[in-house]
Amino acid sequence: MISSHAVKLLAALALAAALAGCKDTRDPGFQGWVEADMIFVSPDESGRVIRLNVREGDEVKPGDLLYSVDDDLQKADLNQSNATLANAQQSYDRAASLRSTGAGTQATLDSAVSSLRVAEARVKTSQTRLDRRKGFAPIAGTVQQIYFREGEMVQAQRPVLSIMPPGNMKLRFFVPESELPKLAIGDEVRVTCDNCAADLTAKIYFIATTAEYTPPVIYSLDERNKLVYLIQARPSRPDALRVGQPISIYFNPKTPVADRQ
Repeated sequence: MISSHAVKLLAALALAAALAGCKDTRDPGFQGWVEADMIFVSPDESGRVIRLNVREGDEVKPGDLLYSVDDDLQKADLNQSNATLANAQQSYDRAASLRSTGAGTQATLDSAVSSLRVAEARVKTSQTRLDRRKGFAPIAGTVQQIYFREGEMVQAQRPVLSIMPPGNMKLRFFVPESELPKLAIGDEVRVTCDNCAADLTAKIYFIATTAEYTPPVIYSLDERNKLVYLIQARPSRPDALRVGQPISIYFNPKTPVADRQ
């Protein structure tokens, strides 16, 4: 016959087992944020911004005029190059005429030909410098930030503005070493954020091969638990997210989401 003490002990064990079975199995998720690889548009040479054709948040497509930088120096350089070309053309025409009549030498003609080609190349260079005083959109996207306004001086190769192509948006989050076997390139994860749509997803395209924290060579269990690895994913609906926005990532789209405190 079982004693009352044994009955109480069995009841306590059963209750503990029941409580363990009722533990919340909801997915706590992993915290992350939204980033994007921006496209920076900048002039080749320094100058003053004289016109901005876009504002932050505007949608642009390839070839759209974004801004203009003053071009007085480039126009003067082109005029000088054209004058040099005209002189070189005259010299060539004269040398060619004399050579055809036998009054000129082949060396003189060759020199005129060389000078003409150099002058033509300089005109093309000057024209290119002038054309690049205007900045055009190299890709479709949204104007994310403007760094220089009308009237401000911009240095050579300093971006006047940045464009965010939708395909360049990415989600970044970290997972502990123990979670890595659950992930693979191409896996779909669920994405949630404050006041966002309920059906947001993303596909993993990058899994770091090295940890962000490197412990000593001999790992203890505690040290292994400190290892975290960067994961990056592309959202299926980049238009529903904003750069810098905090997000939560869940591996199993069907797992209930744990309530955030």
